[in-house]
Amino acid sequence: MSLYEEWKAVAYEHESKESFNKFWNQYAITEKRIYADVLENYKENVEGVVKDLIEKYETTGPYFMGFLDGINESLKKPLEIEEINEDTSIHLEIDFEKLYYNMLEAKADYLYTLSQWDVILDEEKRKEITKEHRTAKTVVKGDKVGRNDPCPCGSGKKYKKCCGK
Repeated sequence: MSLYEEWKAVAYEHESKESFNKFWNQYAITEKRIYADVLENYKENVEGVVKDLIEKYETTGPYFMGFLDGINESLKKPLEIEEINEDTSIHLEIDFEKLYYNMLEAKADYLYTLSQWDVILDEEKRKEITKEHRTAKTVVKGDKVGRNDPCPCGSGKKYKKCCGK
């Protein structure tokens, strides 16, 4: 079984809601510790052999795979997650603005409120990204076509006599 398959099994295959919640609470502690280190050393890319990184971050293969799965969308060059094993050498070049945005999207307040962000993105930039995140969720409805308005299909007929039938 690949590390990614192990991760999916550990993360999503639970007998009860209680075991599901217990797992995610434990995982969040590990994830927070890894991100704190990554953010603290933001000038250095995370790189190395997976088994060495697992050791460095004092975690397990599936938990580290969960970290990689979570950060993958924020990388300048995404990884082929399914193909990673303990002997795979990886290089993570992180787009920190995108990472912050994705943490907001995941509602991971335990991650986007880490103090290490202060050095990477100033408060103004974080507010800007947060505003962008909020407006991306706002649905703007277009003007409604009135029954006596020209049909938007371009036929020249009134909407009520064309597509509005």
